Amino acid sequence: MIDATAVIDAGAEIAADVSIGPYTVIGANVAIETGTRIGPHVVITGHTRIGRDNTVHPFASIGDDPQDKKYGGEPTRLEIGDRNTIREFVTINRGTAQDEGVTRLGDDNWIMAYVHIAHDCQVGNQTIFANNASLAGHVTIGDYVILGGFTLVHQFCSLGPHSLTAYGAGISLDVPPYVTVGGSPASPHGLNMEGLRRRGFPAETRKALKQAYKTLYRENRSLQDAITELRGRVEACPELGVLVSFLENQTRGIVR
Repeated sequence: MIDATAVIDAGAEIAADVSIGPYTVIGANVAIETGTRIGPHVVITGHTRIGRDNTVHPFASIGDDPQDKKYGGEPTRLEIGDRNTIREFVTINRGTAQDEGVTRLGDDNWIMAYVHIAHDCQVGNQTIFANNASLAGHVTIGDYVILGGFTLVHQFCSLGPHSLTAYGAGISLDVPPYVTVGGSPASPHGLNMEGLRRRGFPAETRKALKQAYKTLYRENRSLQDAITELRGRVEACPELGVLVSFLENQTRGIVR
């Protein structure tokens, strides 16, 4: 299961059924759980844990030092969950001491070629990052987010669950849940209706979310006024609670 040309430090913890391709390099503080497949020419280093049944394709760089000039060699971490697909030339860096010290990638994510996930990013579950999407440091990505190819996300931004970005979007403000954005700088372009349909959101819920979008973006309300109005609708549509909570806790401002 491990190619003879792979270089694996004796301190690495690797489950017995993990496969490792030719010329891959794995460092001392790496742990890889059962069912994971590591392709050729991959480098995995740092305090990095990779869960079950992941697939890492050739030339990925996983767990290297953060690209932050303040980084001083602290033993920060990268944690990757289960059943992720990480394609060619992806780079995922560890965290920094200026944050929690850990970068996280959840479960069931599809990370396409040349994607960059920087230090201290927190990525949820069931996301799709198309080719060349890049996250700067400290970015938070909710569950079921889809990033179009060449999407760029500014540091400290948050993208709420089920949001969607178009090809080449430039994001410097927070993106609320369920919302589609495009352009650079990014602006809102309606709801991710097709994604909501595919994930089984019933018609009445989609209708309520569409009305919420109008309240937030089409009625010339202040953000606080929109939040107050939407808060009163949560009991009738619990999915609105995700949107209201996001709006109440954002700190950068939202795309509008």
